[in-house]
Amino acid sequence: MPVAVPVPELGQFNYVAETQENLDWADLITLNFTLYGTPEGNKQLAETLVKGVREHGFFYVKNFNISQERVNRQFSLGKQLYELPLEEKLKYVPVNLDEGGFNGYVPSGRRILDAESGLRDRTEVYNIPKFDGFFTHNHPAVIQDHLAEIEEFAKSLHTEVLDPLHVLLAIALELPEDYFLKIHDYSRKSEDHFRYMKYSKYTPEENAKLGRLWGQGHTDLGSWSLLFRQPVAALQIRHHTTNEWKWVKPQDGTLTVNACDALSFLTGGYVRSTCTGKSVAAPPKDQEHVDRLGILYFSRPNNDVKLETNTFEESGNPYPPWKKWQRSKNRVRGDPEHAHAQILPGYSESRMRERRP
Repeated sequence: MPVAVPVPELGQFNYVAETQENLDWADLITLNFTLYGTPEGNKQLAETLVKGVREHGFFYVKNFNISQERVNRQFSLGKQLYELPLEEKLKYVPVNLDEGGFNGYVPSGRRILDAESGLRDRTEVYNIPKFDGFFTHNHPAVIQDHLAEIEEFAKSLHTEVLDPLHVLLAIALELPEDYFLKIHDYSRKSEDHFRYMKYSKYTPEENAKLGRLWGQGHTDLGSWSLLFRQPVAALQIRHHTTNEWKWVKPQDGTLTVNACDALSFLTGGYVRSTCTGKSVAAPPKDQEHVDRLGILYFSRPNNDVKLETNTFEESGNPYPPWKKWQRSKNRVRGDPEHAHAQILPGYSESRMRERRP
């Protein structure tokens, strides 16, 4: 059960008003965790989850025992983090960023979105690794001073959301209920990370120059991605069957969940990793005047879990090869050098990361 959290002087985080535009929303399923914990409820949720991971790869979870107040406090922390002077944030850039390191601060402007004008990305990332004893935690004061609370929140995402999802997926696949729990044991080393992510706005003229697209569609690398979102419409996904792109509607009191590549590998393709326009589409015109802040958690299998096609460790590089070029500075959107790069044997960039229309 989550522990009580004291209320410090974090200030109020104000959410933007929802869009009034008539967007083509995806019809996603919702898992209601009030049903979780009984054989009947788990069976019903497992059947619903199958629909989510097979048809869309994205779904919502509600009633997962984490209050909206605690979520709001994380948005307040993220807001304060990104209000720090750039020179302070740059002290926490990982020294191995260009080799694929990702824990710490990743500044914006490393990707060129429009080669003709030189327009660059405006996405900032701050990744906090697992609190499992394997990683050093060195953070700005706004994070360090509240690290115990952040740890409690991140671990709650594991116990209150990820663990139930792993049990339900095992039930759906008629596996022992602890099958995926063992693969994602929090006490064992893995590359899980908690993230504050900021997308700074573009002007209407800049959005038009970019075709209202800030990047290419992609799948996520791990097992599950958990996303708390402001009510800013910017997330799009591609339907597995129709290939249509749909907007994902931010919904009050829910967590948006994405099934990712590692689960697809672990289940022989039964779980479908969804191609998403996450952080790609410009918001509707009545919301493009605001910066966006996201609170995310990325789940990974434990580091000693081998995927059948994952042979990058033979090269001696501690990071998968795609991690290195994803972090490469001055990478141009659509660069053909990486359009067909091998991610894993049999899995190329063009296969895993579909180009947007």
